[in-house]
Amino acid sequence: MVEEVQKHSVHTLVFRSLKRTHDMFVADHAKSIAIDDKSHKLKMDVKLRADYFPVLHMPVIKEGKDKALQNATDPYGHNNFSTNPGQNSDYVITGTHPYPSGPGIALTAETQIQKMPSDIGVQSLALALPPSQSRQEASRVAPSVSDILRHAGNAERSQPPGLSMSLMEAGGTKNSSLISKKAPTMPKPQWHPPWKLYRVISGHLGWVRSIAVEPGNQWFVTGSADRTIKIWDLASGKLKLSLTGHISTVRGVAVSSRSPYLFSCGEDKQVKCWDLEYNKVIRHYHGHLSAVYDIDLHPTIDVLVTCSRDSTARVWDVRTKANVHTLSGHTNTVATVRCQSAEPQIITGSHDTTIRLWDLVAGKTRVTLTNHKKSVRAIALHPRLYTFASGSPDNIKQWKFPDGSFIQNLSGHNAIINTLAINSDGVLVSGADNGTIHLWDWRTGYNFQKIHAAVQPGSLDSESGIFACVFDNSESRLITAEADKTIKVYKEDDTATEETHPVSWKPEIMKRKRF
Repeated sequence: MVEEVQKHSVHTLVFRSLKRTHDMFVADHAKSIAIDDKSHKLKMDVKLRADYFPVLHMPVIKEGKDKALQNATDPYGHNNFSTNPGQNSDYVITGTHPYPSGPGIALTAETQIQKMPSDIGVQSLALALPPSQSRQEASRVAPSVSDILRHAGNAERSQPPGLSMSLMEAGGTKNSSLISKKAPTMPKPQWHPPWKLYRVISGHLGWVRSIAVEPGNQWFVTGSADRTIKIWDLASGKLKLSLTGHISTVRGVAVSSRSPYLFSCGEDKQVKCWDLEYNKVIRHYHGHLSAVYDIDLHPTIDVLVTCSRDSTARVWDVRTKANVHTLSGHTNTVATVRCQSAEPQIITGSHDTTIRLWDLVAGKTRVTLTNHKKSVRAIALHPRLYTFASGSPDNIKQWKFPDGSFIQNLSGHNAIINTLAINSDGVLVSGADNGTIHLWDWRTGYNFQKIHAAVQPGSLDSESGIFACVFDNSESRLITAEADKTIKVYKEDDTATEETHPVSWKPEIMKRKRF
């Protein structure tokens, strides 16, 4: 008689399989494998080059000399530290910051060329000074040393930066390091009026993929999946002109502030220059091997930058059509590119999850930021501060130029973020694939409003998506390009006040700034 096979649930079978696997390999995990020194050294050399190649050329502080300073005959060790530029220095700062007055930077004439002391040496120097003098010196000595360390790209020392200041202000006693510090608190967000839908413009026959506002703030231009470029009157929302010439989706448009030219790029690999006095194409920029996804103009020189699915960004001379640089280094589609006049001048975001800051003169990567875990599809530069934001499905991240120092995460917009825009009041707008718009306070990362506008009547709910958004030059209007073939215009609610729309802020919560 055949025995009946006992049936088990999938859950039971999976755990039995896991146990058998564990029993099979448990002996391997228990063994300690001896490390081959030669192989380990080779591995570390390869890892060093792979992870830190962009900063290997930078000088290194000699830790041995720091210790020698501390063990000198002087009990405080500060006599061995010299600030005279003419003496032999272990560490020389030769560059200057493009924005010396920026936040967190204090490079002065005294600190441009200076020998690097250890943090303990700085603290002991402060302790040796009289109380009145130490307070005056505190503002000069301690910040400049920490700023040089930060500017030179070195990791922060193990000593907390606030300790030296507390030592100095306490009158020069060693027990002052035991003074309790105030717990960090989240700064109160600035109140911003909420935004509301003001106008819906329809006219395109396909997804609206890109927007640009002309410098005079009279009209704006959109590019669409219907292969047309349309120019609209900003005040009335009426169509002024349609331009045809692309044979596939128009993914990027840009209006020059230096000449009467409009530039466009699309999935047909073409980059076109339109003369707006004749409304026709006058130049083509040939070179990309695949769809061109974004375009931007340099603000001060006649240079055009495009990025493509061929994993490159290309720099073009507007007049001669020459391919000045091919910026290669990304390993996947480059989805967004932005230009600025200060160094670094070009910033790209890619589907390989990295952001690269490029040196326009050399045509090489200056910094590679690898903090994102998913595709970076949007980058926006702050109009006033020397900072920028990047958007990805994992987080929106804020960065500080010129070296891409991480500031904070803006979490909560859990969707594929296609576009970012920032205005001078510190309002950051993120638009996503699911049709949601989040508005953030730039300084604190507080999400003060969420908008999900209804799709155009006759469209499916799945056609709710934001592909591009931009503030006009007066920053009183927010224009979005959407998947329901419409262009929506938002404006601030004039009737809102801090009483009607209060800030929901909890001061006891300290936001963790994770990488």
